[in-house]
Amino acid sequence: MNESTTETQPGDGDLVLEYELDAPPAQVWRAISIPAFREQWLPDRALADAAPVSSVGGEEIRYRVRDDEPPFLESIVTFRIRPNEGGGSTLRIIHAPPDPRLASAAPAANDDAPVLMRAA
Repeated sequence: MNESTTETQPGDGDLVLEYELDAPPAQVWRAISIPAFREQWLPDRALADAAPVSSVGGEEIRYRVRDDEPPFLESIVTFRIRPNEGGGSTLRIIHAPPDPRLASAAPAANDDAPVLMRAA
């Protein structure tokens, strides 16, 4: 791994991480798509489902991840691979906004207080 940058996409709230890797795209693809290899750095227990949400062979794979503490929020993490000029790969990791259950907790129109959530 050579370099990493972090940026936030304005407007959509996604967290984007980009890494320049020495490994060729096929090798990076194997590391993120084959469960035995993926388990070494992204264990099944961190996933809401071990099966990918979607996959475009050799280019992109998406997983649903889940927090390990209540309220067990879920989000989508997308891994995109493309070849770089040095013969290695650029791996872009896009972490989509958290679980939509929080989006419905909007305050009342006349309430400037912060949103509070209570456990059932």
